[in-house]
Amino acid sequence: MAEETGISWCDRTWSPWIGCTKISPACDGCYAAHLMDTRLGRVEWGPHGERSRTSESYWRQLAKWDREAKAAGRTISVFPSLCDPWDNAADPGIRREWFAVMRETPHLLHLLLSKRPQNAVAMAEAAGGLPENAALGATCENQEVANRNVRHLLDAARDLRPAFSFVSAEPLLGPIDFTRIVYSMAGDFTVVRDALKDCDVERIDWVITGGETDQGGHKARPTNPQWFRDIRDACAAAGVPYHHKQNGEWVSVSEVEGPGEIHEFDDGRCVRRTGKRKAGRTINGVEHNGMPSSVPPTLASRCGREG
Repeated sequence: MAEETGISWCDRTWSPWIGCTKISPACDGCYAAHLMDTRLGRVEWGPHGERSRTSESYWRQLAKWDREAKAAGRTISVFPSLCDPWDNAADPGIRREWFAVMRETPHLLHLLLSKRPQNAVAMAEAAGGLPENAALGATCENQEVANRNVRHLLDAARDLRPAFSFVSAEPLLGPIDFTRIVYSMAGDFTVVRDALKDCDVERIDWVITGGETDQGGHKARPTNPQWFRDIRDACAAAGVPYHHKQNGEWVSVSEVEGPGEIHEFDDGRCVRRTGKRKAGRTINGVEHNGMPSSVPPTLASRCGREG
């Protein structure tokens, strides 16, 4: 668990505990579970896992990074990559301690990405309230999950007022239209929201996409490159920062030439299995490295913020 990270959308990774329970299709190829099972020899996944608190020396890294950020006059972003912040099985006492340390490290930006955004409000309030230097994120791998998780994310953002709200569509396993999120249904009446443009209420402030990678016996499922393009274009139209992390093991045949297994989607688009490194992280030859403003919402208009 090194200080630096190869994740393109954050500066550091750090986790208050280790472990989680798989709850969605995006969890099938969990890199964190594979890492713990193979390299670190600790199985912490599942409903009865220990969710072991990380060491005291490891926790002191946050204060060290905060001093570094202050001295450099910048913000360092930190992602808890080996746990879910709103995990039902995690010790609430560790979460309270974690949130207290967040408040003591104001030059760090904590990126709280979760597959359980429905738990955010109650668990944050039980931990003393969401720190101002925390952003709320939700993983959405297809439209069905997006309809559920975006609604919970935006409701939580309305109540908790995070630094910003974001979505990680990685691994992207199906098309997602963030401009048409099913927000509620009552009989034949359906409320659909544009989660990228609505300015009278909370909206998504940042979108990350990525393809899946192999993890042990789990082989990556291919992503249709048009799904990436559609999200990219919707973000551009709404002025929402867009970040494409990786294509994964598969990449559009128009993006990378050479040998490799071909998968054809129903729309006729084809991807080639080249491996993560060769597949890269470009879409139509372009990298997308959009990042949100990290200022608290009290200091900037949520609807006027530039990406």
